[in-house]
Amino acid sequence: MAVLPIVITGDPVLHTPARDVTEFTPELRTLVNDMFETMDAAPGVGLAAPQVGIGLRLFVFGWVDEEDVEHRGVAINPELWQSPLAIEPLDEDLESEGCLSVPGERYPLRRADRIMLRATDLDQNRFEVVAEGWLARIFQHEYDHLDGVLYVDRLEHAHLKAAKKAVKRSSWGVPGLTWMPGVDDLDA
Repeated sequence: MAVLPIVITGDPVLHTPARDVTEFTPELRTLVNDMFETMDAAPGVGLAAPQVGIGLRLFVFGWVDEEDVEHRGVAINPELWQSPLAIEPLDEDLESEGCLSVPGERYPLRRADRIMLRATDLDQNRFEVVAEGWLARIFQHEYDHLDGVLYVDRLEHAHLKAAKKAVKRSSWGVPGLTWMPGVDDLDA
């Protein structure tokens, strides 16, 4: 297994819809294992293939909830359904989100409270997960990556403006930029 470089916002692979996985090869298994190692080294709670420069529809996730239950797996060619979004004002603490491809930045973003994820695992078994709260947020965030959408693309105007300034200040927003977990300290 290997830690992979994480692509920073501005690279076309992050802003282009990913292709379906059509072949379940040993190389796919290696990619997934490398993605888990990369996510853990970052550290993060999810990582989509486009974030490591691979335009395929898959993501890994790993999170331990408040009851010490570990949620860890891979979602290949996922489909996602979500409940309607709440309409009350954003809670800037509870709804704050970050992204390994926009390292060190966090902004509040409204996400659905409840989702249903259907996907395939590495053994080509279909599965379904109904998730709420933080796990639902993780799934929505990673699923967006597969559609070429970063969470900063969904921000309300004032936060979007701040995110654009942060990207400009960091000289991001251009192709080819990456950072290496365990080597680079970008406050991800």
